[in-house]
Amino acid sequence: MMVYVAGPITGRPNYNRPAFAAASEQLRKQGYSVFNPAAANLEGEPLPKIMAYCLMRVCEADVIAMLPSWWRSGGARIEWLLARYLGLRIIYL
Repeated sequence: MMVYVAGPITGRPNYNRPAFAAASEQLRKQGYSVFNPAAANLEGEPLPKIMAYCLMRVCEADVIAMLPSWWRSGGARIEWLLARYLGLRIIYL
C-alpha cells in the first residue's frame, strides 16, 4: 500500500526534509511504501512542473499522510483536496 506524505515544503529551511524523512520512516515501519516529495529533487523546477509531478503521485497513492501544519501550505491543501476527491484514506500525523 502506497502512502503520499504531504505538508509544507516551500519556504521552509532545507525544504522541511527532516520532518518528511521522519514521517516517511515512521510510515515505512508500519509497512507502507512511501512517496516523499521532499526527497524528489525538484528544487529549481517551476511550480507548475512540481505540482504536476506531485499530483500524479497523489493519484497513484492509496493513502495520504498529512504532516502537522499541512493546512499552511497551498500545495498540501491542493493535495488534500485531491485525496478527498479520490476517496483516499487520510492520515493526520
